[in-house]
Amino acid sequence: MTGLFLSFMSAGQADPLQDQRDAATAMLEAILKSDFEAAAKRYDETMLKVLGPEKLKQTWQQVTDRLGTLKKRTGIRTEAGPKNDFVFITCEFEKQTLDLKVAFDKEKRIVGFRFIPTHTPEFAPPSYAKRDAFREEEVVVGKDTEWPLPGTLAIPKGEGKFACVILLHGSGPHDRDETIGPNKPFRDIAWGLASQGIAVLRFEKRTKEHGIKFAALKRFSYQEEVIDDARAAAALLRTHPAIDPKRIIVAGHSLGAAAAPRVGEQEPGLAGVILLAGNSRPLEDIVLEQYQYIFSLKGELSDDNRQELEKIKKQVARVKDPQLTADVAVSELPLKIPGGYWLYLRNYDNVATAAKLKMPLLILQGERDYQVTMDDLNGWKKGLASRSDVTFKSYPALNHLFMEGMGKARPAEYDKPGHVAKEVIDDIATWVKAR
Repeated sequence: MTGLFLSFMSAGQADPLQDQRDAATAMLEAILKSDFEAAAKRYDETMLKVLGPEKLKQTWQQVTDRLGTLKKRTGIRTEAGPKNDFVFITCEFEKQTLDLKVAFDKEKRIVGFRFIPTHTPEFAPPSYAKRDAFREEEVVVGKDTEWPLPGTLAIPKGEGKFACVILLHGSGPHDRDETIGPNKPFRDIAWGLASQGIAVLRFEKRTKEHGIKFAALKRFSYQEEVIDDARAAAALLRTHPAIDPKRIIVAGHSLGAAAAPRVGEQEPGLAGVILLAGNSRPLEDIVLEQYQYIFSLKGELSDDNRQELEKIKKQVARVKDPQLTADVAVSELPLKIPGGYWLYLRNYDNVATAAKLKMPLLILQGERDYQVTMDDLNGWKKGLASRSDVTFKSYPALNHLFMEGMGKARPAEYDKPGHVAKEVIDDIATWVKAR
């Protein structure tokens, strides 16, 4: 158990983490009673800043919007660790059963919580992954910095120096596999490309590995969230004996794709940049469109949905307000993202930045993607029309994860196991080999 003591306590057994069990249970019960002040009673100071009562209320609303009401709790277990202790409460919602994982420091204060799969399904490799064609090596990106990030470098077997693709995550605190429900799109891409002779580096995102610390930052942008770590990854690869330093390519997905042109700008020695589902339109417009789409799936809008949309429209207008400052209250802005972040985006034109890059680009888009749509692909085509070294391709059956589906895409689709389509892997491999 890698140094952790895992205990499953049955009735009548003494649990050394009983206080934490009681606190986690009390927090959940308070949430269910809509007493968010009481729910935050055992939070440490950082948690109060990051997820105070009002933010907790909004977060719980998002959980129940997606999963339905909590029907019952079916189990509880604890796990003691060297830095944090954990309580897992199995929660049966209307649409899915998940574990609420609550983290405590050694002073028994709540320092974080999240929902995780109750039974994580074993990852079944895609058919195109040939495990005997490559090996994997554990590395640390930014080892000597304030934000070291553990990662995995997939290296094809054989002699010579290999081209290498660096994978940049979408929004949110992703792990190195960009795990979403039972799916691991970055592992699919890494294993698929490594099977075809291309090395791939994937690593924990800063917002996951250093989540609480990062969330406590008052001001941050793409630079801190994505770009600095991408540059650290490139620096690491340039010193690796198995990697060709002249054939390092950055591939960003979603938010990672939006940030990738800036990475290329700051790392002119890259051999190329790949954008997977990258938005070409302003992020605030994308956010509003996503809410409108998801609410539309329910049919006629409820009064609550209409009120929520009006609130988001006001927040979007605030982002576009010329008087916006970095110190504006986050409650006035979409997704509770600080004003400084939106000001950075206002001054960063990712399409114009991409147009000035001296390296080739590959831009891929799923046609069933409702998060980043074909309108965004058309924006890239228009903005990069003067360049002859840009390749575009879209896939009729693929969603935001570049996995196949049918009909209108829905959020629940991400909860179904799948793999990145082989066609996408083949297209990336063909393009990289030509560099």
